[in-house]
Amino acid sequence: MTSSQTLPCLLFDWGGTLMREFSEYDGPMVTWPRVEAMPHAAEALAALHGRWRLALATNAAASGEAQIRAALERVDLARYLDKIYCYRVIGHKKPSAEFFGFILNDLGIQPQSAVMVGDDFEADVLGANRAGIRAVWLNQKSDEARMGEMYRTIHDLGELPEALGRFSLPSGLC
Repeated sequence: MTSSQTLPCLLFDWGGTLMREFSEYDGPMVTWPRVEAMPHAAEALAALHGRWRLALATNAAASGEAQIRAALERVDLARYLDKIYCYRVIGHKKPSAEFFGFILNDLGIQPQSAVMVGDDFEADVLGANRAGIRAVWLNQKSDEARMGEMYRTIHDLGELPEALGRFSLPSGLC
């Protein structure tokens, strides 16, 4: 098996991408009376775990890393994620170059070795693209599909492994 340091990194947004957001709740997600993983999140993470380093990259302001991990544990997703990057630690939000630069620096990788997955086209996709990172837009709100050299669209996390296969990643990264 390849060491995790040589694997490409898949960055996931948190709310609306891996876990459902409920507008009736506020504060840290871990304290919400109800939390849910997004459809097919566990299956996608399980399929990609071991072939990619998996990390969370979120703008969440109400939760720190320990609270985020605890919320993920409630839906059995925490075990798949190697790292959690949140606004409260980084001090910058997506789509800023500083947000993505912090993550790349911490992981010790170049932008072409990472792919961002998120539901916010501007923050997750275009922000990542401006930092040189490819992205996958999880659009569960409409049938709209956008595709470019640096991004793809999926409508369900179950489509993610196939969408990643359509990127040309540097040799040795898949």
